[in-house]
Amino acid sequence: PPGHPPPHGGGGAAKSSATVSRNLNRFSTFVKSGGEAFVLGEASGFVKDGDKLCVVLGPRGPEWQENPYPFQCSIEDPTKQTKFKGMKSYIAYKLVPSHTGQQVHRRYKHFDWLYGRLAEKFPVISVPHLPEKQATGRFEEDFISKRRKGLAWWMDHMCSHPVLAQCDAFQHFLTCPSTDEKAWKQGKRKAEKDEMVGANFFLTISVPTGPGASLDLQEVESQVDGFKAFTKKMDESALQLNHTANEFARKQVTGFKKEYQKVGHSFKCLSQAFELDQQAFSAGLNQAIAFTAEAYDAIGDLFADQPRQDLDPVMDLLALYQGHLANFPDIIHVQKGALTKVKESKRHVEEGKMELQKAEGIQERCNIISFATLAEINHFHKIRVRDFKSQMQHFLQQQILFFQKVTQKLEEALHKYDSV
Repeated sequence: PPGHPPPHGGGGAAKSSATVSRNLNRFSTFVKSGGEAFVLGEASGFVKDGDKLCVVLGPRGPEWQENPYPFQCSIEDPTKQTKFKGMKSYIAYKLVPSHTGQQVHRRYKHFDWLYGRLAEKFPVISVPHLPEKQATGRFEEDFISKRRKGLAWWMDHMCSHPVLAQCDAFQHFLTCPSTDEKAWKQGKRKAEKDEMVGANFFLTISVPTGPGASLDLQEVESQVDGFKAFTKKMDESALQLNHTANEFARKQVTGFKKEYQKVGHSFKCLSQAFELDQQAFSAGLNQAIAFTAEAYDAIGDLFADQPRQDLDPVMDLLALYQGHLANFPDIIHVQKGALTKVKESKRHVEEGKMELQKAEGIQERCNIISFATLAEINHFHKIRVRDFKSQMQHFLQQQILFFQKVTQKLEEALHKYDSV
């Protein structure tokens, strides 16, 4: 980028030959994210007030500073729209952000563009993944409503993140009028020209200062290692739960329904056999058994409809979290890379190959990455507890309602025998 000093100044050539070495693997995330350039002091840019991001010390350690103006955004069922006089049709989602109250329409490709910008801009933030874009049969009702639910979760996580929620590209995405093509292009270009990405992104982070504010490297390392073990375990169990829920749902829709209806059919056959006896006093029994048969038939249908009420929402949530869990190895890698540079620089100082001041600069910048990483980890846990609490409550409430419906059917059937 223009205005950046050359990586190694000409002065003190003898000393600079022993700078902290650059990573040989130029494709590592630490390098690609700009983390390395930042730690080595090669990033320089002017940080506008609007770009500043604050990490503060909360009760559980570093946290992103709360968004002072929290908002939500609803996503309504999409509508099919056409352009080129009906030659091309596409799906557009209606978004209504609570802080403007103005609805805008966005296509999936707009979501996709935004995701790409943010994933590039924020190396230590887990940008939620979008639900998959499925090209074939994309106007099928089921798929569209499933994708809308995925996008709703995605939107919830975007709005809940203090940094992502306030970032310019996201605000442009939420507020630019759908009809103003020119304004959309301007905002898009502005976001694409944003210089505070990669290495420069780290310049925008301000962290607590003063006595007791700098983080202990050993402690940071053990916290990050602990989180790494946590994500691995959570990923395995989410995969397992997803597989189990999927199987369970499949069995309910096909197997359970069929079994209950088989029972219903058998009762029906029994009542038909009984009907061959034409005496008046047995008519009530025949009707009651026929009613029982219908009840079992209806219970079969209830089982088939149930997964979309309780298991599907759990799987939607797991899908979103699997995206986050896939993001964390890279975030952890950037943090690890920074710690390694600090250790190297300390060694160089001891060997007299580097000035103390330079090593302190490296340590200070690593401290910034540590604060941001720990803030992100804290945010993840906070949202995770919130989400899984509400999803488990919803799941159990739906299960209870379901079994109440089943019980009601059985009770209705039972009462039919009272008058026999």
